[in-house]
Amino acid sequence: MSTPFRVDLDDLEFIFFDQLAADARLAQFEPYRELDAETYRATFAEAARLATGVLHPINKVGDRMGCKLDDAGNVTTPTGYQAAWRQMAEGGWIAPSAPVELGGAGLPRCVTMSVNDMFDSACTAFMMYPGLTAAAGRMVQAVGPVDTRELVARNLFTGKWSGTMCLTESGAGSSVGDNRARATPSGEAGVYLLEGEKIFISGGDNDLVENIIHLVLARTPDAPGGTKGLSLFLVPKFMFDADGKLGERNGAKVVGIEHKMGINGSATCTLALGADGPCKGWLVGSEREGIALMFNMMNEARIGVAGQGTAMAGAAYTYAVQYAKDRVQGTRLTKRDSDTERVAISEHPDVRRMLMTLKVVAETTRAACIRLVFLHDVARNTADEAERIRSEQRQDLLIPVLKAHCTDLGFEMAALAVQVYGGYGYIGEYPVEQLVRDSKIQSIYEGTNGIQALDLVGRKLRAQGGALFMGWMGEAQAELGAAATEGFTAQADAIGKAVGQLGACAMHLGKTAGGGNVDGAFIYAVPFLQTFGVILLAFEALEQARVAKRLIDAGGLTAARATLCKGKLLNLDFYVSHLLPRAVATAKTVQSGDESCMDPSLFV
Repeated sequence: MSTPFRVDLDDLEFIFFDQLAADARLAQFEPYRELDAETYRATFAEAARLATGVLHPINKVGDRMGCKLDDAGNVTTPTGYQAAWRQMAEGGWIAPSAPVELGGAGLPRCVTMSVNDMFDSACTAFMMYPGLTAAAGRMVQAVGPVDTRELVARNLFTGKWSGTMCLTESGAGSSVGDNRARATPSGEAGVYLLEGEKIFISGGDNDLVENIIHLVLARTPDAPGGTKGLSLFLVPKFMFDADGKLGERNGAKVVGIEHKMGINGSATCTLALGADGPCKGWLVGSEREGIALMFNMMNEARIGVAGQGTAMAGAAYTYAVQYAKDRVQGTRLTKRDSDTERVAISEHPDVRRMLMTLKVVAETTRAACIRLVFLHDVARNTADEAERIRSEQRQDLLIPVLKAHCTDLGFEMAALAVQVYGGYGYIGEYPVEQLVRDSKIQSIYEGTNGIQALDLVGRKLRAQGGALFMGWMGEAQAELGAAATEGFTAQADAIGKAVGQLGACAMHLGKTAGGGNVDGAFIYAVPFLQTFGVILLAFEALEQARVAKRLIDAGGLTAARATLCKGKLLNLDFYVSHLLPRAVATAKTVQSGDESCMDPSLFV
């Protein structure tokens, strides 16, 4: 019998209300002053109900059925997807942070991240559709063609239409600057005729909505090569008038769908532009600023994918811990008699180590991602210019780290959950083998994790003469000092030594690249990011333990809350002993200076 799905609502609320005090801190901003703790709790409870009762039941169905494409370029999604979309749209869950006047609920973005943690863990394939639709809506709302901006944004936010992001082309992959799609002026103001082909387009077609809005990068005549020559276009599946009434089909047609190892319910499409008739696209912004505009959507997508990795880790933990408590096998190691009573595998030390790893990773990555989006809410709403700049810069620094580290860990934790299950984890009757397949793509799309590391080392560390990184280092040292005064001296000392190693790594890479050995520095971009990621999560474990200790010291906790808080204290000790040493190891790798992989005699 398969393991039931559940969400960890208690941990999510601990992060939101206790660790971040998000309800009180958001109340200082005008858009959220009417939102109180009860409103947030009701929102989370309803999201948990949807995740459990609506999304999870279609998860395995979607994996088994996949999507189908007909000769006319129409995609059929798995059974249950249409009904789930209707419920999500009717409840305002497609884009809950969108403005009320455009059909949203006006909730903070960190609330959306919180509910998406539950939704993604329930059915990550389905959530590809609303995730990209909401991101497309925000792009159109901000910079879409003026005449149709409000109409299109509202239809996307309410789930009447869906949206996509079209960057990748065959042979180009992550090298977006190699884009070959062409956009020729049509003679109509702001309208171009597009030709070319885009691949790996998530949600490139579906039967959930009446129309689809593609945001497409293409190159206008005489535009230079590389990313600087790209422009952005709004390309609808069906033409529409000023009232949103649909007309003839546009020449953007799906000509193939990928058959993947995971997220099979998400239609990953090859989109032909102009091959089956004229493909009209409306210029978004100005010519040749397409990549700058698209980076807004790409950054949002990278944050969302970090959240997907976190959701995979969370699902892996909740499945594994339930299974381990129910699966009876073997005796305690201290009891060798064959007649001794058998115990649940959760009693065995190695299984407990695996479960604790799953628990700590799920809870620290969840906190890190919600905090990251909370920074966005602060930056967007604060009247304090210094606070706005500080929040934006911190988000810029951490996006590549969390996108890469959370997705690497999501896949690792899914595999670890299979190990907890043993042979049963490897078969389709149980849910964790699907987690492994669904989670692998997350370290690849929206910029591979290697590209995230290049961004971190090549751009973010150098930004403003290193001010972004040094600002984080300064705050990290202050937090360690505060933790030591609260009784966490040993843990703060261990984390502090790792922080020192991280700083030494940054100096080493800067010296290597500054001396002209750029390749020698970028060999170590990924190990450097991994070092940073491990340390970031150590700080989440430390802060959660500090908050938990204060709650315990204050007294008056229910038995469940007391257990949760004790768990946070144990999380920190486990993290420092079992996971933090990874940072020391990768820091040693970064500073080794070995360049053997660059020997020209290899791989010929």
